[in-house]
Amino acid sequence: MLRPNELDIAANAPSPGCTPEAAQVYTRWLATHHYENFNVVSWLLPKELHQHFYNVYAYCRWADDLGDEIPETQRAVELLDWWERELDACFRGNPSHPVFIALRETIVAKEIPKQPFADLLKAFRQDQTVKRYPTWDSVLNYCVYSANPVGRLVLYLCGYRDEQRQRLSDATCTALQLANFWQDVARDLEKGRIYIPLDVAAAHGLSEPDLVDRRFDDRYINLMKDLIARTRALFAEGMPLAKMVDARLSIDLEMFSRGGLAVLEAIESAGYDTLHHRPSIGKGKQARLLGRALVTHLVAKDPKPATAQPESADGVAKSYEECHRIARESHSNFYYAFFLLPKKRRDGLAALYAFMRLVDDVADEGNDIAAKQRGLAKWRAALDEAVTSTAAINIAAPSGAAAVLPALGDTMRRYNMPARYLHDLISGAEMDLTVNSYATFDRLREYC
Repeated sequence: MLRPNELDIAANAPSPGCTPEAAQVYTRWLATHHYENFNVVSWLLPKELHQHFYNVYAYCRWADDLGDEIPETQRAVELLDWWERELDACFRGNPSHPVFIALRETIVAKEIPKQPFADLLKAFRQDQTVKRYPTWDSVLNYCVYSANPVGRLVLYLCGYRDEQRQRLSDATCTALQLANFWQDVARDLEKGRIYIPLDVAAAHGLSEPDLVDRRFDDRYINLMKDLIARTRALFAEGMPLAKMVDARLSIDLEMFSRGGLAVLEAIESAGYDTLHHRPSIGKGKQARLLGRALVTHLVAKDPKPATAQPESADGVAKSYEECHRIARESHSNFYYAFFLLPKKRRDGLAALYAFMRLVDDVADEGNDIAAKQRGLAKWRAALDEAVTSTAAINIAAPSGAAAVLPALGDTMRRYNMPARYLHDLISGAEMDLTVNSYATFDRLREYC
């Protein structure tokens, strides 16, 4: 049983035995407030699954904090054992803790088995006592419990239960966990942990004391190259999963892999020295990754038949013409690279490119940051208006919006493209505006 004030996230939890409604309010609050980046992650599932996702997240968050935020190892193990007893009670149908009251609804609705929840607890317990991994296989075995259950839980939430998708998910989740390990070597050393398999380090001439003493030389560079190559192979193994799920999830799953691969690229760009620095991915890079995923999705997907549109057919056609003009006059290889695609796909790519080009122009032109921010805010409002309104684009919209947004809106409808992805691209441009205000790498890293 948790003691008063022993865990920060318990402060706002309702009393044991609360109503399911109160429990769900708490899990939603925890998911959307406790960690700043979860508002992005929560969009990984369709809206009707958000509450179920919040409930699963709350379970994982509590388990993680019981393992990481409790300073005494023995006490942390005791609390993880208590958490598993609460899990057992939940699966017997008599939950009492608010997290499990909410989670019970999800378990029943989605028919989720106990195993992935229990596996996560095994990993958190292992973190209390295991600080070194002698072999590559021992690290992979740790990922079976620390990473793979999360992917399987997401698959269960989305209605996928087959072994093939689970295997592909396991490869992706393991790769993501490994990429995080190689990125966080310096942080883990501060905690007394080494996730680099010692047999792989030894094969490159490095001993455990070399890692503890942070001896960076060609041996460590070659070690990182080896580990990165193994991790990339796992990402490649899991890539087909994005094509085997609902279209609403495929972009998000691809973004997981692209993001993990970008971490590996960041390690390479930093000269492989993760003993002293933690390479990171800025918001601008994340936006560009999203743009690449959108383009891939658009090229690969067959458009839906046209339906009634808020704009006249003539107006939409003229809008596509303007998008093609912008793409051509940019003198970018982008336009000609897709020249042989079917016309509807060329039109969609031109609309997407024109939108991205005009948004980038707002961020790139001039020196008045406040004016740029206002310009991007206008683009955000115009995008919302184009998606939700049946009227013409407001005359107060930013320059070019009235000309390109009818085509973009048509493309979004044809390819079932959520507006949030375009908003994320605007967010990337907004974040780029502040980069120049950070004078040092440490300040930039803090910002990221």
